[in-house]
Amino acid sequence: MSGVGKGVASSSIGKILQSRGLEVTSIKIDPYVNVDAGTMNPTEHGEVFVLDDGTECDQDMGNYERFLDRDLSGANYMTTGSIYKTVIERERSMGYGGRSVSVVPYIPMEVMDRIDRAAKLAKAQVVITEVGGTAGEYENILFLEAIRMVKFRHPKDVLIVLVSFLPIMNDENELKTKPTQHAVRALNSVGLQPDIILARANHPLDDKRKEKIAFNCNVNVKDVVSAPNAASIYDVPVNFEKDNLGDIILEKLLMRPRKKDMQEWRSFAQRVDRAKDPVRIGIVGKYFASGKFVLADSYLSVIEAIKHGAAVWGVKPEIKWLDSEQFESGKKEDLAELDQYDGIIVPGGFGSRGVEGKLAAIRYCREQKIPYFGLCYGMQLATVEFARDVLGMKKANTTEVDPKTKFPIIDILPEQRKLMEESKYGATMRLGAYPAVLKRGTIAANAYGKTHISERHRHRYEVNPKFVKKLERGGLVFSGQSPSRRLMEVAELPRSVHPFFLGTQFHPELKSRPLRPHPLFKEFMKAAKDRATKKSSNKK
Repeated sequence: MSGVGKGVASSSIGKILQSRGLEVTSIKIDPYVNVDAGTMNPTEHGEVFVLDDGTECDQDMGNYERFLDRDLSGANYMTTGSIYKTVIERERSMGYGGRSVSVVPYIPMEVMDRIDRAAKLAKAQVVITEVGGTAGEYENILFLEAIRMVKFRHPKDVLIVLVSFLPIMNDENELKTKPTQHAVRALNSVGLQPDIILARANHPLDDKRKEKIAFNCNVNVKDVVSAPNAASIYDVPVNFEKDNLGDIILEKLLMRPRKKDMQEWRSFAQRVDRAKDPVRIGIVGKYFASGKFVLADSYLSVIEAIKHGAAVWGVKPEIKWLDSEQFESGKKEDLAELDQYDGIIVPGGFGSRGVEGKLAAIRYCREQKIPYFGLCYGMQLATVEFARDVLGMKKANTTEVDPKTKFPIIDILPEQRKLMEESKYGATMRLGAYPAVLKRGTIAANAYGKTHISERHRHRYEVNPKFVKKLERGGLVFSGQSPSRRLMEVAELPRSVHPFFLGTQFHPELKSRPLRPHPLFKEFMKAAKDRATKKSSNKK
């Protein structure tokens, strides 16, 4: 089943092997015909993660980077669409020398070539390759064929790990192994036999169930590893090691560990688990609803970055999803709900739905001194709100929402507009890592501890250079700018005016790591913690 935790399992295996002194890299294979994840709806697919080189990819790539503390590239991500596109383009340019190009073996061979390429680029001893989708479905069968071919060529160098869910009707019943048995049969039907089975369940797996799975699925009992629900995803590598997963993998791959040290990781996981003092964070956005369910995956990296920043201060973040449309009235009685939060984030997004509600929430945070952190669109709207409510430009807007606004505070730059008129939409996005220069003495510069940074972008609109001087004269500080000084990267209010009111044109959440929290999330969570402490003291 989807969402069973393949990405976290893959990331955890990578972390375990890395802790043994091995150089590891990770690959995600997505079965979508999309060439990349850039056009996928966040409520359907989850967050679009962006790499340094601008690759728009699956959210699992973010977990790989966070667990391995490595910057990955487009070489680590592939989709059905990208594979077919490459093979077709090669055939069109006579790359196959006029041979008939069939789906098998040429599609699987391209997959194999990409796995090899990623390994060489990373100089990796082990490549963790996650095949998306579920066992037995049509979408990923060509990827499974590629794995079969790799396994046949290098039988001692390839391990197949199956992540399978064991359901339980209620706590009085046993965990059911039959779905796992069927999943193994489905893999057997395409020529694959799992070497290790990760048994996902609400509870740890007992010996009886391990024995049953081992007997019916042709594996040793020790190769059935319990994968129970964890309080935090950062506990998962630690839980796997309770069943000696690292030793099992190394033994099967005939590799020797250089060390065994997860102490720093264990310490971080313990800090997350032991945190008790709550800090309430409200996220005001629109990519939340999926039927009657809240899809937190739309902002997965934001959630994890909050956790990283909170762990530094030993606090427990309590995150609440706030639909921006509930604030569109602008009435104080509606906005007063924000008072209960210790910090508010307006994350990235596109389009006009819910914008007025976001602007109202931003104004309330600015006026009531509630710590505010705007990410990408959240910075743009904070700039629009400042122009409207502080500088008196009542009709100020972004041209994404109102193309005819009298005050286009946020706009597409002229060279980008020309490309859009030529229908070259992809070329109008700023994607991937770009440098920025920070002003000394600002919140941003103090948080980073340096003035030259590089951060990842995913947006099309910018602060309009025509209004920068007027905004600065009014009190808004553009504390981060591109090296050319033409693009505004960070906007903030001075500490003397507000405890923390800051927005970034880039996405800082994409570079936050468990053991290296992003400095701006760290600073935001400190401001939120200070507000929580003050509120608690006032109650006493």
